[in-house]
Amino acid sequence: MTPLDKPLRRELTIAGQTYTLTLDPSGMKLVEKGRRKGLKLRWEDLVSGDAALASALQASLRQP
Repeated sequence: MTPLDKPLRRELTIAGQTYTLTLDPSGMKLVEKGRRKGLKLRWEDLVSGDAALASALQASLRQP
């Protein structure tokens, strides 16, 4: 296997919107194309089962 030692970026389309997915050694980040802020998920949260909690917290912080 190739180790993930530097950021890997890919573009994908979800429901007609274009996003950039960045995978790096600390986790992953999904950002709408042309934006800077998005959803971040650490690998530790994903493995420990705290991913849903982390995602819900980020969503609540983004609400006006």
